[in-house]
Amino acid sequence: MKDPNLIIIRPVVTEASLEGVDQENKLAFYVDRKANKNQIRWAVESLYEVIVEKVNTLIMPDGTKKAFVRLAPEYSAAEVATNLGIF
Repeated sequence: MKDPNLIIIRPVVTEASLEGVDQENKLAFYVDRKANKNQIRWAVESLYEVIVEKVNTLIMPDGTKKAFVRLAPEYSAAEVATNLGIF
């Protein structure tokens, strides 16, 4: 498989994404446009040592792809966000 750092480009740091961290245990990332949900799940799990419950993707009008990743309840999105330096 690809290097997970090539799949996950960077975290999304907006008010809405930070709200998702707090309320829904979700992280948001800009990802490679060609990456599918399984590849995104694998990349997040291997980079951040968490278990991913669900992945939703969205292609933005500017052509970038966003992934919203819900973590399993035993993992804290806030903790991962803090380690990434976005919280």
